[in-house]
Amino acid sequence: MGLYLNPGKNAFEEAINSEIFVDKTEMILYLNSVLRTKQKYICVSRPRRFGKTMAADMICAYYDREAGSISLFERCQISQREGDSRELSWDVYLGKFDVIRLVMTDFFNREHTVDNAIRKIKLRILDELKEMYPETEYDEDDFFFSVDKFYRKSNIPYVIVIDEWDAIFREYKEDREGQKRYLDFLRNWLKDKEYVALAYMTGILPIKKYGKHSALNMFTEYSMMFPRQLAQYTGFTESEVQGLCDRYGRNYDGIRAWYDGYEVSDVVPPDPDHRELRETGRSPRAMRYALYSPLSVVEAMTTGVIKDYWNQTETYEALAGYIRRDHDGLKDAVALLMDGGRIKVDTSTYQNDMTTLHGRDDVLSLLVHLGYLGYDGETGEVFIPNREILDEFKTSTKSPEWVSTFESFEISQELLKATWDRDKDKVAQLMEDAHDRAGNKTYNGEAALSYAV
Repeated sequence: MGLYLNPGKNAFEEAINSEIFVDKTEMILYLNSVLRTKQKYICVSRPRRFGKTMAADMICAYYDREAGSISLFERCQISQREGDSRELSWDVYLGKFDVIRLVMTDFFNREHTVDNAIRKIKLRILDELKEMYPETEYDEDDFFFSVDKFYRKSNIPYVIVIDEWDAIFREYKEDREGQKRYLDFLRNWLKDKEYVALAYMTGILPIKKYGKHSALNMFTEYSMMFPRQLAQYTGFTESEVQGLCDRYGRNYDGIRAWYDGYEVSDVVPPDPDHRELRETGRSPRAMRYALYSPLSVVEAMTTGVIKDYWNQTETYEALAGYIRRDHDGLKDAVALLMDGGRIKVDTSTYQNDMTTLHGRDDVLSLLVHLGYLGYDGETGEVFIPNREILDEFKTSTKSPEWVSTFESFEISQELLKATWDRDKDKVAQLMEDAHDRAGNKTYNGEAALSYAV
């Protein structure tokens, strides 16, 4: 068992032996279906504490040819799956590959430059491959050639698991050239390589884009906005949480109000022009899931206390720093969301990082990936998913700079109600008050009305 090569089953075994273990092993059946196909490149993005690392541990334990994990997985749901006769056996790829496991925060938290971090990654992988296959000669200065040479010597492909793949975009936020070199390294290592049986990356952010393009365009993204076939494995499902509530004697309605609300679906929605409907006579139906925040549910089960556990993963300053940027009326949008509203967003301009935020929709898109907002893929709307996250917004908007925003929002609500009630005197008074506060002092014109509104 190595540190990076064939890391074994210990981490996943600890998860299974923990007080609360929610079994997501059937996810491997989907990975097996894309293994050694053109769809073998998978990038999973989820917020902190949504089970990304445990899933990576599970994948390593399953595919690692030295782990000896059959007794572990025989205890899990994957072995009980009664599938179609055409489906692969659940253990067809169990223990069949050399696994390379990297946690990128181990490199990008400690190194002084991006180039040093990449160099360490290369040296440590080659060092362990050399220990595994000591008779193979390799070129230390040519990483990609050497990895391929080790594969051709062993004839055993690699399952490559990269956790916290996006650490560079958090630790080196402004180093755009370094980020590009890192993406080039991953592309040159993984893309169109015969030795890759499966490449599985996980992080908070989806694949970084420059403009509308991605250096890692061979990856399929499974994100909080669109988790595809991995939707039910993104968080805890309703049935899983109900089972935990029964086991621990907890109030399910309370748990649901505080931690539910992330809405996801598991298939590609039809094209806007309904081409598939016209060609096949049918429209795909998404299996929809209501997901719960896993960390918070576990804490509530074990402590018996329903409260805000989100701040154990992020300080409120993280959210406050993003929503205080008043891009395109962002603060007004936040006030509407906190009142239970939904807002349609255009996610196409978001560049999948934490710094390139040119407008309101970019910030709201980032907050979906960070877990602060839910996203309805059918309507393209964002919303605050539950009471726990609403608490985070309340804490993040306590500063004086938010007073005028909430006052304006309350007046807007009052004006809307008066309009629906056809109370012309109330409408006139509210418009007069708004006009007095506005910077434009003209009267009887469209400009005056627009300033007041």
